[in-house]
Amino acid sequence: MIEKAGLKIAASFVDFIETQALAGTGLDAAGFWKGISDIYGRFAPENAALLAVRDDLQAKIDAWHEARAGKPIDQPGYQAFLRETGYLVDEPAPFSVAPANVDAEVAALAGAQLVVPILNARFLLNAANARWGSLYDALYGTDAIPGAASGKGYDAARGAQVIAWAKAFLDDAVPLANGSWTDWTGGTPELADQSQLVGHAGDNILLRHNGLHIELVIDPEHSIGRNDPANLADVVLESALSTIADLEDSIAAVDAEDKIAAYANWLGLMKGDLTASFDKGGRTVTRRLEPDRHYTAPDGSAFTLPGRSLMFVRNVGHLMTTPAILLADGNEAPEGILDGIVTSLIALHDLKGTGPIRNSRAGSVYIVKPKMHGPDEAAFTNRLFDAIEDLLGLARHTIKVGVMDEERRTSANLAACIAAVK
Repeated sequence: MIEKAGLKIAASFVDFIETQALAGTGLDAAGFWKGISDIYGRFAPENAALLAVRDDLQAKIDAWHEARAGKPIDQPGYQAFLRETGYLVDEPAPFSVAPANVDAEVAALAGAQLVVPILNARFLLNAANARWGSLYDALYGTDAIPGAASGKGYDAARGAQVIAWAKAFLDDAVPLANGSWTDWTGGTPELADQSQLVGHAGDNILLRHNGLHIELVIDPEHSIGRNDPANLADVVLESALSTIADLEDSIAAVDAEDKIAAYANWLGLMKGDLTASFDKGGRTVTRRLEPDRHYTAPDGSAFTLPGRSLMFVRNVGHLMTTPAILLADGNEAPEGILDGIVTSLIALHDLKGTGPIRNSRAGSVYIVKPKMHGPDEAAFTNRLFDAIEDLLGLARHTIKVGVMDEERRTSANLAACIAAVK
């Protein structure tokens, strides 16, 4: 262990932070460690106190039920008891939330969100790249259409089902002015709502429905396209708008080396250089993040669409501790505090544009915070994130928090929890 600003920190963790995570951010290593020490000095005691409140409330609830074992349920009495103990709080007056600099994937669009274990780089890349996906492939290889492909090669009958389903989808989502997509023979399509035609990339045609994009892949040389009257080889849908890289339930990071591996993958995502190589059929395949997609609008202007999901990161909750850092009293450091600091530090690479691609075009960091019990714990997270922003030199509320509605005391006081982080 190496001592830094009164903390004892695993040497490998110090090396990762100083040579990789901090590099290119403009932050000074000594100042960073001093800032971490100050944050732990301020927030670790409060973290422990909040956990003690959990235990105290649970003990009171257990005693209340044990004293009434075998008796009829007294719902009004139980609710009064929960309010008396502070388990239930008064609901706040109606309020609005209007955070600044929120990406469209959060503020304006509705679409799929994936959750992926952060320790698996291949899975991370698959999820990040799931922003765009082949509708033909999804239909052919799943039971979205009843039945399954037969034989080892291409099943033409199954393929015909897929194409018919996809064109029926186009008829519903982006209908032609006249006729059906089944009868379309190519060229610039005339739509019932021509504003849904938003661009092209070469021969490919870009459409839009409910804010999400549909790319028609035109390829007369493709095995599917050459047998289609419009040479339509595929229909590519804008799909997974956002992905949560998970440090919590889907992984187990029990020591400094595990935390480094997890943070290193997040760093690769934020810098845009994450790769994963694996063997497939006797050859090595390397996955990397997809680039953005470039198009020309009907008026001739160029525009770009994101090629990847907007990445969130889920920190651990308030309960966990990590041996990667020991506090001045020798106790393990609260892991959720460390996650908040390091994942936000790493996100600076995206905010400062140190890599070739961008995650948040609006300039925000999205942290999902799980396992919070009630509004006091949500308020604690809010203050912690404020302190992290100050440490990193970020404008207030650059870090956006996603409150997970998963613990009973949070669900029962959800409006108050949201008010605590608004």
